Amino acid sequence: MTFFRNIILLFLIIGTSSNSLAQYITVDDTKTAQQLVENVLINSPCAGVSNFSVSGANFGTGQNSYGYFTAGTSGFPFSDGIVLSTSKAISTQGPNNSVLSDNASGWNGDSDLEQALSISNTSNATILEFDFTPLTSKVSFDYLFASEEYYGSSTCRYSDGFAFLLKIVGSTTPYQNLALVPNTTIPVKVTTVHPDIPGVCGPENPSYFGSFNNVNWPINFNGQTIIMTANATVIPGTVYHIKLVIADETNPQYDSAIFLGGGSFNVGTDLGPDQLIATNNPVCQGKTYTLDATEAGLNSYKWFKNNIDTGITSQTFTVSSAGIYRAEVTLGSTTCKAIGEVAIEYSPLPTLVATTIVQCDEDHDGTTLFDLTKVDTIIKNNDATLSAVTYYENLIDAQNQNTTLAILNPTMYQSIPKTIHASVKNSFGCANTTTLDLLISNNTVANFRDLESCDLDGDLDGYYAFDLSVADSKVLLGLPLGLVVQYYPTINDALLQTNLLPNIFTNTIRFQMIIYAKIINGADCYGIIPLHLYVNSNEPDNFEDEEVFLCDGKSKKLEVATTFNTYSWSNDATNTTFSEEVSTPGEYKVTITDNNTCEATKKFIVSTSFTPTITSVEVKDFQENSNSVLINYTSNDNQFSLDGVHFQNSPNFENVATGEYTVWVKNSCGFDTKKINVLNYPKYFTPNGDGFNDLWTVANINSLPYSKISIFDRFGKFLFQFNGNQKGWDGKLNSKDLPSEDYWFELLLDNNKVIKGHFTLKR
Repeated sequence: MTFFRNIILLFLIIGTSSNSLAQYITVDDTKTAQQLVENVLINSPCAGVSNFSVSGANFGTGQNSYGYFTAGTSGFPFSDGIVLSTSKAISTQGPNNSVLSDNASGWNGDSDLEQALSISNTSNATILEFDFTPLTSKVSFDYLFASEEYYGSSTCRYSDGFAFLLKIVGSTTPYQNLALVPNTTIPVKVTTVHPDIPGVCGPENPSYFGSFNNVNWPINFNGQTIIMTANATVIPGTVYHIKLVIADETNPQYDSAIFLGGGSFNVGTDLGPDQLIATNNPVCQGKTYTLDATEAGLNSYKWFKNNIDTGITSQTFTVSSAGIYRAEVTLGSTTCKAIGEVAIEYSPLPTLVATTIVQCDEDHDGTTLFDLTKVDTIIKNNDATLSAVTYYENLIDAQNQNTTLAILNPTMYQSIPKTIHASVKNSFGCANTTTLDLLISNNTVANFRDLESCDLDGDLDGYYAFDLSVADSKVLLGLPLGLVVQYYPTINDALLQTNLLPNIFTNTIRFQMIIYAKIINGADCYGIIPLHLYVNSNEPDNFEDEEVFLCDGKSKKLEVATTFNTYSWSNDATNTTFSEEVSTPGEYKVTITDNNTCEATKKFIVSTSFTPTITSVEVKDFQENSNSVLINYTSNDNQFSLDGVHFQNSPNFENVATGEYTVWVKNSCGFDTKKINVLNYPKYFTPNGDGFNDLWTVANINSLPYSKISIFDRFGKFLFQFNGNQKGWDGKLNSKDLPSEDYWFELLLDNNKVIKGHFTLKR
């Protein structure tokens, strides 16, 4: 029993081990460079290969960093192929349960790789090199890149480097790197191909990333790309050298590997890139696409669509529908069959809508301005993904996208009624066309309308904020229901519907201005009417605020002109006449309206007053030309005068000449007067009997007959005395002439005021 139990257990162990190993790739690291190239990578009569070499780590145990792998039933994307690693090749076998960081003594980097990737400080380089001579113009092979650096935040910061380097043997030009992200010049690395790493970095070319790997994975790496294809255009019959190299960058930790698909090195013909919706380059519906498989020499050609022989044997094939197209080119008398394949998809054309613009023709000359762009959205069938609309006068130009002949200014297109053509592209550049009919409205509308308003904003400046909606009913009077009105500053603005005026609009030209009302029927112009804006103002003459006085307790009539339409008094709502009798002080207002119903308001400020009285007059005379008069008075609102003709608001008069005056004080209640004299004396006299200036006296002293004037010599001796009604002094004392010198006088006025001075006697 024990023996049989042990046998059964042994078989179970063997079976379990066999199933476990079947989940992972297996690696043979004993193959030579020639075996790896001729037996694994390249299996084609379309290329001659030679000059093989491979190098990598010397681990001292006979293990290498390169080898041949098979997938078995593991589900790895390649069934077999070549692995080049910065670790032991056999360490790349699954499961993914350890971190590969192999290193070996003297395992250096590669300068060609550093130059190709613009990096430095590489180590642990594994290199497979060989020469090949292609018979066709295209070579390609499939690969997958895997790395331990696909892990957490390291994905965003670290990556080993690899490259597939190609150049003509003997050429001094730099290597061409074929290991690039498709349709870019970006080398494939961990940091250039990965998904979004939340909180660390965003995605980089994520469509080429394969997966982050779990423990039970066919290979022992944390992550990998999808299968990618390296390809190059070559010259048939030319010897090329290819160098496949991978190396650690910066340090030997966290290893990486490239897996090359067995038999994937294809020497074929280039039919160009796939034309796919996913790659934004499909063929447009209704168009043909020519495939060219031409290779140099006398060759035979066969074309297939979806693996079905089309019977076409020419060098080119014209595609008119979607499918997978393959060309097989048998080169001359050789057994080399160059194969090219391409996928073609078709994009439907944009779905466009034919439409119409109906525009007004205000001057009735048969031509008008159209804004073609106002129907862009309609033409594009509300599809925001489509391009801008381009308009053409000629259908052929629209179909050929001849933009040099497109309508240059579609927002201001002057035209007669006609049909033009619109062209629109989708995101793939596929264009379609439709028609746009331009029509002219022939509806009958009014010649003009008026909108008037008083200047009611408190500032009679001729500007007013009109509510334009008030004019809608005027504009639409007598027209069909359902029409809409918009207002514009100019006729062109109305035609093109630009610079739409706001509903509340203040005229920009004082008192009167013309704007334009556009009547719209749906999207069409029904008609355009000039709208005259009038700002009416009521500014009567003599309507300023006025101060009025009630005299001596009497009443006063406040009144304005009798020519206005209506009157309204603030203190008496029942009074609608031009005047109002008031008897108490206060502020009274009257509001009137004119023929345009515009209002104006006059304010009366009513105060009490009485007839003025002159209480005294202060005369400062004997000042030569600087005499002054100050009138003292009672009452208010007075005016003052020295002659009853010329009045002023001040009671003070300056620079008054010598003479007799009647001073006045008056106001609306009456007046008062008083006579005064402004006196002066001569500074010298000449008593020589010639009849001129023979006497010395005070000017106008005769108006003061009771005044007394005494004359003294310079020593104070009394010489002569006369009063206001006497003729004055003749320069004598006791009938004898006194000598020429200064003499002094003393004037005693009626009011006992004394004035003293001196003068000169001249002989």
